[in-house]
Amino acid sequence: MSQVYSEQHRKLQDQFSTRKMADRLEEMIVKPLVDDMDKGFIESRDFFFLSTVDQTGHPTTSYKGGDPGFIRVVDPQTIAFPSYDGNGMFFSMGNISANPKIGILFIDFENPHRLRLHGEATVTANDPLLSAYKEAELIVRVKITKIWVNCPRYIHRMQRVAPSRYVPRAACETPLAVWKRLDLVQDVLPPKDVGRAAAAGGVITMDDYFAKLMKGEA
Repeated sequence: MSQVYSEQHRKLQDQFSTRKMADRLEEMIVKPLVDDMDKGFIESRDFFFLSTVDQTGHPTTSYKGGDPGFIRVVDPQTIAFPSYDGNGMFFSMGNISANPKIGILFIDFENPHRLRLHGEATVTANDPLLSAYKEAELIVRVKITKIWVNCPRYIHRMQRVAPSRYVPRAACETPLAVWKRLDLVQDVLPPKDVGRAAAAGGVITMDDYFAKLMKGEA
């Protein structure tokens, strides 16, 4: 009996005569553990897409970035990654706290390859890994339920230009996010960011922000 396909999947497979192929692929590639090849790929990634489910049942996807190695394979059934400073909404982290079921897509645009992962996640502020990441606020650990490689044929080949300057690094101070210089948010910034706009170039308007955004300066 399939651990992946529902009645709805089966109807489409039957419609397009792919049921046997789908069963063979499940046998071949879907697994519950990370192997050495998966580990190397995951730990070489500097970003991934995280899917969570909100309180209304709607799925949402967010981009998570860092330096290569920021995602760790703790053991064959567990990965971990940090949650850095964001926009204060804690949308993904809050979703996980209410519903641990998540999906992750790891992708390489330079050498087309992708890996899909399903699991159940926990979010903690006192995980022993917290000290391993500069400025991390939380650590997410994911217990893997399924992992499998996906066909890369529709991945557009793109080249990395430069890593984000906002990823916390031991060798330098992390810049203030440009949107935290907006005049409209100065009265609601968390204490750690109050007054930092002046040193970062001054308070800006929404028009200023969008102009920077369009030029890739945000």
